[in-house]
Formats: sequence, C-alpha cells, structure tokens
Amino acid sequence: MQHGSSTSLDTEANSTSCAFCQHHRIASYILKETSFFRLVADHAPLAEGHLLIIPKEHYTCYGDVPAEFDEELFALKREIRQFFRQFYAPAIFWEHGVFRQTVFHAHLHCFPFGELAYNLDDALHDQVVASQGDIRAWYASQGHYFYMEDAQHGLLFPPQMDPYLRIIRDVLWTGAAARNGQTTWRSSQQRQEEGKPMIEATVANWRAFQQQGGDHADQSHT
Repeated sequence: MQHGSSTSLDTEANSTSCAFCQHHRIASYILKETSFFRLVADHAPLAEGHLLIIPKEHYTCYGDVPAEFDEELFALKREIRQFFRQFYAPAIFWEHGVFRQTVFHAHLHCFPFGELAYNLDDALHDQVVASQGDIRAWYASQGHYFYMEDAQHGLLFPPQMDPYLRIIRDVLWTGAAARNGQTTWRSSQQRQEEGKPMIEATVANWRAFQQQGGDHADQSHT
C-alpha cells in the first residue's frame, strides 16, 4: 500500500492537532452544520464557490466514515449541486483519500467546475463507484485511494503519482483555470492570500441561496 505521507494511519487517526477538529480554527468559514457534517468555505480556494464537506468526528478519509452518515452526506451533496447550478456551474467532487493529503481528516472538495468529464477510456481509474460502500470496501481491503465524481460517474483511482498528476492537470486544473482566470498554478499560501474576495462572494451567494429556500439537510450556520 502506498502512502501519501510518511505519517502512519494510527497517528493520523488519533491526531490531537487536527485543524478540522479544532472548531475555532474553521469557525469563520462554516456555512452550515448538520448532525454529522460541517459545510465549509475552503480557506485557500481554487475558485469562487470552492467548498468542503467535513465530518464533525475525526475520520482519516471517507473510506473510514460509517454508513449511517451516508444519507446526510447525499443530502448535502444534492444541496451543493443546486447551489452551484444557481450561482456557478455543475459540481465536481474530489477527495484525496489520505493519498497526497495535507490534513488527515476526511474532507470532500466541492468545485463548481462545470461540465468537465473524465474519459473512462483513459483507464486511469480502478473502479467505477456505485455507492459509498464501494469506497469503504476499497479502503478496508486496499488502503489509500483518491476519488473524483463528475456528472456521470464516481471513480476510485489507485494511489499512484501518474494518474494523480494527470487528473490534477487535465481535469481539476482545467476547471480551476476556467473559473479563476489564472494561467499558472497557485500555491496554497498564494490562494489563501488572494482568496478572501472569493470567500466573501461565496458566503454572500450561499446566504442568498438559503434565503430562497435551498434544500435544507439541517440547520444553516449563516
């Protein structure tokens, strides 16, 4: 099993310094809280509208998140799709699955990147996902992965640099560049420094969406 970090999974799972477990570190970015999840504006957005779905409890990745969370997760994803359709473009979901991860707490990136589609004929993926159970089964049997979901498919990829970099370059970067107008990749620090207006616009649009009714999975935190 290949690891995206030299840190062991036991250490990752029991970290007491996890940024996402420390509510005060993300409180200003929280848009909504449900029973099991927080919906958060990314602090270093790739584009306006960049959101994260983060479990409140500490799990290393979505392959580790229990099945009883699935219904609420699906409700949040439906709501985000509606939000993006109204204010941005169709959603792309992305998860590192620990591989190449920077915060070892499950978080699903939600990008308004539009009608991007991965070509199945490229055969970079190992599995087309039918349910969250497929992700849990992969993680239990094979460990690390990365995951992408476009309008057509959810896909599991092996934890290898070649497919990872090709998806980053050919799908995610293409989508980000189309939305943010940047011609070069921005570091996390650069995105954080430049991201404040994007975050403010995202929050304003989310509030407008909620005021219009939205698709409430639970209580809004605006």
